[in-house]
Amino acid sequence: MRAAFMRQAGLVEVGDFPEPVAAPGEVLVRMHHASICGSDTHVVLDGFHRPERFGEPGYPGHEGVGVVEASHSDRFAVGDRVLTVPPGWLGACFAELQVVPEGYLVPVPDDVSLQRGLMAQQLGTTVFAMKKFGRPDGDVAVVIGAGSAGLYFVQHLRKLGYPEVVVSEPDPTRRALARRLGSTRVVDPTTESLVDVVAHLSDGTGAALVIEAAGYDALRAEAIEIVRHSGTVGFFGYPEVPGDAPYPSFLAFRRNLSIEWVNGAQLEPGLASFREAMDLIAAGDIQVDHNLERFLDLEDVHEAVVLAKRAGGGAAKVNLTLPAGR
Repeated sequence: MRAAFMRQAGLVEVGDFPEPVAAPGEVLVRMHHASICGSDTHVVLDGFHRPERFGEPGYPGHEGVGVVEASHSDRFAVGDRVLTVPPGWLGACFAELQVVPEGYLVPVPDDVSLQRGLMAQQLGTTVFAMKKFGRPDGDVAVVIGAGSAGLYFVQHLRKLGYPEVVVSEPDPTRRALARRLGSTRVVDPTTESLVDVVAHLSDGTGAALVIEAAGYDALRAEAIEIVRHSGTVGFFGYPEVPGDAPYPSFLAFRRNLSIEWVNGAQLEPGLASFREAMDLIAAGDIQVDHNLERFLDLEDVHEAVVLAKRAGGGAAKVNLTLPAGR
């Protein structure tokens, strides 16, 4: 089979590998599509890799969708269409065939295309995040970063009834998507102060909830600066560096903030948030088609990772098509 692999830090290539074999409790999935997660860019390009996985097929991909080819599980049969959601350290989605433990699979309904079903992986992580963030009292919520996750958060916040949902995003194409998906105020941080905008909209009190969805330390600090006293800050973006990072701890202390990091959706019992995400897509309650505009071939995986690192060239999401998905 053809599969991507990390030869070394900073480089992902594609080569030929033996086909894997499923063991009891596992399922062999022929992958049709995969997505580049922000964490994948950090693993490949920013030093977050696991050296012991150098050379292993499919790593670090963990957002994938395909069809069961062989099953040693009572839960899934040959021909079932499935979303594969292994934790990042177990990911092997960037391969024609992937062995997945049965506990990391979600059925894709017959009336949902595989491409749209693929979007339930990241959408599921935002559903999981919103359970942690809750619905803090107030009229103003902010999303920093309008990539695929940030745009899902915009839709969640509007459904929660926030009259003001502010989005900060430097890319003009993504800002336009944020407007279309429900943001009431879009800020270009290269020309406008998010601090001033939030102060104006909140009469100087700050936002009730701020979600940082871009993955930069300076933006996490900005999130703490613009949230109100006793408000909630949600850190969804991946850490910027593997070690320690700057942190405005005194300001967070003075404001008595609730700060929630998001990790471990794959460990939630029954993969509940991913299943909820699939239901939201099937019902049309969350829009995902804007994330389906950029697909590259598996053979171009390194280009896809670099493109995702560069904000997708304006695309909300960068995806891969494998041979079975052509």
